[in-house]
Amino acid sequence: MQILPKQEVQNGENLTLRCVVDVSTTSSVKPQHQVLFYKDDVLFHNVSSMENTESYFIPQARVYDAGTYKCTVILNNKEKTTEEYPVLVRGVSDPRVTLDKKEVIEGGVVMVNCSVPEEKAPIHFTIEKFELNVKGVKQKREKTSQNQNFVTLKFTVEEQDHAIWFQCQARIVSGTHVEPSRSIRSELVTVRESFSNPKFHISPKGTIIEGDDLHIKCTIQVTHLAQSFPEIIIQKDKAIVAHSRHGNEAVYSVMATVEHNGNYTCKVEASRISKVSSIVVNITELFSKPKLESSATRLDQGEGLNLWCSIPGAPPANFTIQKGGVVVSQAQNFTKIASEWDSGTYTCVAGIGKVVKSSNAVQIAVCEMLSKPSIFHDSRSEVIKGQTIEVSCQSINGTSPIFYQLSKASKTLASQSMGSNEPAIFKDNPTKDVEYHCIADNCHSHTKLVSELLQVKVIAPVDEVKLSILLNEEVESGKPIVLRCSVNEGSSPITYKFYKEKEGKPFHQVTLNDTHAIWHKPKASKEQEGQYYCTASNRASLSKNVLQSNTLTVRVYLAPWKKGLIAMVVIGVIITTLILGARCYFLKKAKAKQMPVEMSRPAAPLLNSNNEKTLSDPNTEANRHYGYNEDVGNHAMKPLNENKEPLTLDVEYTEVEVTAPEPHRDFVENRYSRTEGSPDGT
Repeated sequence: MQILPKQEVQNGENLTLRCVVDVSTTSSVKPQHQVLFYKDDVLFHNVSSMENTESYFIPQARVYDAGTYKCTVILNNKEKTTEEYPVLVRGVSDPRVTLDKKEVIEGGVVMVNCSVPEEKAPIHFTIEKFELNVKGVKQKREKTSQNQNFVTLKFTVEEQDHAIWFQCQARIVSGTHVEPSRSIRSELVTVRESFSNPKFHISPKGTIIEGDDLHIKCTIQVTHLAQSFPEIIIQKDKAIVAHSRHGNEAVYSVMATVEHNGNYTCKVEASRISKVSSIVVNITELFSKPKLESSATRLDQGEGLNLWCSIPGAPPANFTIQKGGVVVSQAQNFTKIASEWDSGTYTCVAGIGKVVKSSNAVQIAVCEMLSKPSIFHDSRSEVIKGQTIEVSCQSINGTSPIFYQLSKASKTLASQSMGSNEPAIFKDNPTKDVEYHCIADNCHSHTKLVSELLQVKVIAPVDEVKLSILLNEEVESGKPIVLRCSVNEGSSPITYKFYKEKEGKPFHQVTLNDTHAIWHKPKASKEQEGQYYCTASNRASLSKNVLQSNTLTVRVYLAPWKKGLIAMVVIGVIITTLILGARCYFLKKAKAKQMPVEMSRPAAPLLNSNNEKTLSDPNTEANRHYGYNEDVGNHAMKPLNENKEPLTLDVEYTEVEVTAPEPHRDFVENRYSRTEGSPDGT
């Protein structure tokens, strides 16, 4: 590829891109090939040719034509590409500057258009404002146009402008560098005044004395181009004293006093234009400002209040003394017995002719003596420990502010200042019985006043209930049980309730002025065995928050001697049973030997000496109770004679009684009756 005339050209020069190809062929006819031109890897021209050279012409090259170029030749599916050639276009074509007007008034607006028709966006424009015959830029604005090759910017004409012109420059980014254009100047713009600078006119001229009529006038001249009158403002320091919106002047008229001395400013404002001028006004003083004095500024009620007014040089003048704007004296002096209502701000007014002057202000405070402070609190007579109470101190009479000081047990607890006679409220959390008193003081010279003592009784809720048993948790039957319900802390009287587990009602209840209560059972029995707990409460306890103690398990066991007695009874029963068993055994054996004899003889009824049956004898009943067999007994009383002749009916009868078990049975019954406890455990 060939770049003609060269790879770096100036803006506006012609540029030719030439692609040269050397094709070798065996045919007499040149083959047709395709030539492709690229800029920054983007195809921009495509042509089919049989020539060795193809060109692309760029007339009047611009910045946007700069870039990297190459060409590609395609022949019979064969492709060759040249190397890349950078092309630079230096400079930017001159911008064009146009204005929407050639004449403008102060505060008006000029629209400036700057364009580069030959170039393509984005373009960065810089427009500067200059004043004729004045060095330096007055205003500068910049803007980048992304989609268009021009910008239009607004410039405001200021009051100092007389003849202005604008200058425009365009910049375009090309690759890694920026190409600037020349700065092109616009036509001249003539600026007309909308109104003149303000001027002051002071009357009277010359020396101005207090009492003269002072007139301060500010005037302007408005041109025919102005659409409305500007606002005229006269200021003394920062205070506006006069203004006008509908004319070419503003006037401030007042009777002259020394307070009117100072610097006056006239400011004229219209839209975006503001013009200012200043003047100093001097007033000669007719007489000095009066001075008000007092014998004292703080007085007790009943003391004398003395005020007097004076003027340096003592010129003849009319005096009045005022309190809060109300005349209390038309003389230079004012004297009276002070009361609380005399407190306030006093001034003296002196006048000579039309000039009236006020003195300094004197603040008088007449203090009423405080009444004895009362002290009270918002709670009932008793306060629960830890509860917040509000203690109030109040002096109904007396000048405020009142300074209150609350003391607790001779120690200062808190202080408070009140701006009225309302009570001062202090908060505290007493933990024990306490005494409060308060001290009140104000501006009066009297000594501080002390209230009566306020006694607050503090009651402590029951804390940490504990149930214990004296001696041991295992109690011998018949011995006493002693349960002790105690609290760690609590104000008396305290109500103690003793409960047995699973029983809804207490079995013992007592109210004592003590931190513990005792329940005593003289003789314990199995009925007292179980789990116990207790509760304790006092008047500080909430009904739903009664404290309960730990649960205590009590066991009741038999005494050793009772265990021994039971063992002896059991052994006695066993021995008796064995004896009866042995007797039955021997009786059965004897009966077995007599059975052959009885079978050979007729049976005869056994009678006792009174011819009654033995079965009705009480002893027989007793024998039957212990397992006595009637048949065995009868058989035992029959004669045993198997080898002899049959006996007659007149035989001798012998009765056998067993009485030994009877006392033994009584002993056992008595023993068991002693071990059975009564329902109440006694």
